This record gives sequence, C-alpha cells and structure tokens, in this order.
Amino acid sequence: MRSRTDQWFECKIQYEKTMEDGLQKKVVDAYTIDALSFTEAEQRILEEMSAYISGEFTVKDIKIAPYKEIFFADSDAADRWYKVKVQFITIDEKTAKEKKTSVNYLVNAGTLSGAVKNVEEVMGGTMCDYVIASVAETQLLDVFEYGRDKKVVDEKPEFEQ
Repeated sequence: MRSRTDQWFECKIQYEKTMEDGLQKKVVDAYTIDALSFTEAEQRILEEMSAYISGEFTVKDIKIAPYKEIFFADSDAADRWYKVKVQFITIDEKTAKEKKTSVNYLVNAGTLSGAVKNVEEVMGGTMCDYVIASVAETQLLDVFEYGRDKKVVDEKPEFEQ
C-alpha cells in the first residue's frame, strides 16, 4: 500500500540501442513511474534510466497512466505487464438494476493466464462481485514505484571451520 498521494505516469524514453547484429538503432521504450507531478515524473525517470542506459537518452512523452492500482509479482518469471480491465458489479437500490463500474489495473505476470490468476488472487479476498472484462499485454518494460526496495540477494555468512 502506498502512503504518498501520487499517481502513475507512463514515460517513453528514446535512445540508441545496440542491436544483436551490432548496429545502432534508435528505439523508444515505455516505463511507468509514480510521482506527485509531471515534473517529478520526468526527474525520477531520468534518474532511474541513467542506471540502465549508457549514452544520451531523452524523455519523449509523459502522460498520466490509466491504472487505479498496480499488482506486483515476486516471481522472476513475471517479466511482462498486462492491462486488466475489471468491472465491479453493484445493484442500484432505487432501480434494482445491475451497474458495472470499470477499473483498470496494471498486473505483473509471465503469461496472460498468470495475469488473470494474479487478479483473481487479489480480488478473491474482497466481497465485491466483479468480472474481468479484458486482459491485454502492454509494451511497458518496467515499473518504478517510489520507495519500492530492489531485490536484494541475502548473503549467507561464511563460517570458519
């Protein structure tokens, strides 16, 4: 659970990438980052990407991401990001008609079925009626959450014999 009142931004970064054949090619990669403003989003994505890209790169686009929440997975196999549209079903007390409210989530998983499973695990703990209306793989390469710890490999101490 995030304690800041920030939101998610999708950022596109353009840079020259060395391809498998050794040639340089300009590419644009998409990332999601949380921030309080467009200015902070640009600053944070520049900081994050400077660790991964050698050479020059530019921020080509920043827009507010359409996600209500992001579900992270701890599995190394979860290397893709899926946009999952969930419709919550409620009954209007006055008209007794069914009403569906759509919410988009960004879900980390290795496969489309894995994304569905991750959503069902999270939603299984709720009392809400819902349907998964759509699942689509995104072009996002990574998500940078403010304050989210990087994976740290626990080092076992060496004991003298």
